[in-house]
Amino acid sequence: MSSCFNWLLLSLCTGGAISVTVFVYIQQYKGWDRGFAAAAGAMGLAVIVFIAGMPRYRLATVQGSSALTEIFQVYVAAFRNRNLPLPENPDELYEISRSKASPDTEFVAHRDKPFRFLDRAAIVQTPKDAAPNPWRQCRVTQVEHAKTVLAMVPIFCSAIIMGTCLAQLQTFSIGQGNTMDNWLGKHFHMPVASLPIIPLAMLILAVPIYERLFVPFARRLTGLPTGITYLQRVGVGLVLSIVSMAIAAAVEVRRKKVVARHGMVDMIPGHDYLPMSCFWLAPQFGVFGIADMFTYVGLMEFFYSQAPRALKSMSSSFLWCSLSFGYFMSTIIVQAVNAATKGATASGGWLASKNINRDRLDLFFWLLAVLSTLNFFNYLFWASWYKYKPAVPQPEQQQQQQEV
Repeated sequence: MSSCFNWLLLSLCTGGAISVTVFVYIQQYKGWDRGFAAAAGAMGLAVIVFIAGMPRYRLATVQGSSALTEIFQVYVAAFRNRNLPLPENPDELYEISRSKASPDTEFVAHRDKPFRFLDRAAIVQTPKDAAPNPWRQCRVTQVEHAKTVLAMVPIFCSAIIMGTCLAQLQTFSIGQGNTMDNWLGKHFHMPVASLPIIPLAMLILAVPIYERLFVPFARRLTGLPTGITYLQRVGVGLVLSIVSMAIAAAVEVRRKKVVARHGMVDMIPGHDYLPMSCFWLAPQFGVFGIADMFTYVGLMEFFYSQAPRALKSMSSSFLWCSLSFGYFMSTIIVQAVNAATKGATASGGWLASKNINRDRLDLFFWLLAVLSTLNFFNYLFWASWYKYKPAVPQPEQQQQQQEV
């Protein structure tokens, strides 16, 4: 599974690298019409490849009610039963009989902690032979699934601030690069929009190294198939994101010094260029690219492995949902910073000026580094608190074990 997500990230980065180099070059020098035509052609080719693979796809028929509905039923039933006393013996909580269940029915053993209040959703209230109201009486397995999803929420939230940093890095670093020397040699002018090739290139290089070198080495030390745990991998990425923001702040301090030294505060970006290469931005991009590899793949592995079986196909979307929250949060943070620093600058805020040379982008990057540090300590608390759910054999595995 770990290799699957590593190579998934590699394929996404390869596509992203093509988009910010080939397509950006076409749009920059051949015209936007040809650029969009090339993108449409690439999507058409992708659709053809997707359709060609349809005979090999495995489609599982959904049985019973939605997994999300079953989890929501637990929260509703627990609230409705909040005044009912819990039985002292957990075996008295409701669960269907294994003899009457279908072969693919999932069973999860009861665990006392955490979120024991949700156990009230499984308090038996109906006669033994009567069908229970699913909004008042749920299975123990349902309750444990609801506990697992609730326990993953703090980990989900801890990744939001990293999405915020990514959004700001993609936005303001492009603005920085537009004021810097973008020439590669004497004959090639690198489009500013191609700067994201740096983290993508780092990812493309880092994923095989991680997969082929780091994981086998770490596996010998830890005995874990993945080398390090999912949450350890996420934590490494969060630390690297802090380093990236600190580097971005330091580079912006140097860029502002170059601006002041050459009297180019009111330069015209894209027309005037500082005597400072845009590749000064490479370290912050590169470090954040490696942070992506650790955090985002670690989160995909974590959500997929810990989610209930019926939610595994949906669990991969949790990462992108967290990332999207980070992008929304970035807008809120920018507005909040401008409001809080309105009287600190002549432009009305650290980021309120239309001239990036008059903004206090360096202080903003330091702020993101501080927020990321606080977020990391918050993550450490929840990661140490989280208990991995025990591995449960799938129906196919159970059948193989019985045959053996």
